[in-house]
Amino acid sequence: MSADARILAAEPGCHLFPGEGEAGCGFEAPTIGMFFPEPWLGGIPGSDGIDLYLVLLIVALGASLLLWSWFSKKLSLVPGRRQGVGEMFVLFIRDQITRPTMGAKGDKFIPLMTAIFTLIVFMNISGLIPGMLPVNSDLSFPAMFAIFIFVLTLVVGMRQQGGWGYIRNQIFPPGMPKPIYVLVTPIETLSVFVIRPLTHALRLFATMFAGSLLLAVFAYGGWYMLSIGAEPALAGLSVLFSGAALIGYILFFLFEILIMLVQAFIFTLLASLYLNGSLESAH
Repeated sequence: MSADARILAAEPGCHLFPGEGEAGCGFEAPTIGMFFPEPWLGGIPGSDGIDLYLVLLIVALGASLLLWSWFSKKLSLVPGRRQGVGEMFVLFIRDQITRPTMGAKGDKFIPLMTAIFTLIVFMNISGLIPGMLPVNSDLSFPAMFAIFIFVLTLVVGMRQQGGWGYIRNQIFPPGMPKPIYVLVTPIETLSVFVIRPLTHALRLFATMFAGSLLLAVFAYGGWYMLSIGAEPALAGLSVLFSGAALIGYILFFLFEILIMLVQAFIFTLLASLYLNGSLESAH
């Protein structure tokens, strides 16, 4: 979260019931400024500092590599508990993502889908670290994933169906009367080559962005309502208000964990679904 928001929340007078000698001030809700944190180590001469999102991305990537290195350590035909957990995870990706969307021909994409899912999960849960943000609350990172999937579908589709064959299958859906293509082709062109990658990125970004903002509202709202310095009756009332905000924060925090996992699943599922359109030849 941004430094200015933390300073504002820490001001003595910024509480629901100001104490004696304190000048009250209204509640200032967190803004989108919290998603533009100051660079780390910005005071180093000749350096603008290190972008927080980049640091968290490197941590998420390292955690993903460590996790799968741990799962794959000392592999054997009779899996132990550690290897068994890793295999269960891979089977989950196969049975819930690649097989339902691509069938058996999608098995070659299981390592890729597993890597994407794992990395997105770690990039999302970075927002659960106090004072940190989900990496995917910065649009550039979901866009990076979406562009990668889009380019991959183009490459796979053109290799599988030929350059024109792939484009034809995407913008000229089979089985329609030819006059209908006057209406359908522009819509399909816009959908496949613009809307699909755009929504693929925005869905993940918007969810992480909104979730982080709501968690910040609960946190700062709870602090604002906690007025220990006020007269006893109002101080007691403020504890009740602040406690309710804390309960709301905890419940939404747990719900946000679920949302982070679901969004990683949806992004990976859509990626597999788009790749299926590249593998299938409609004409």
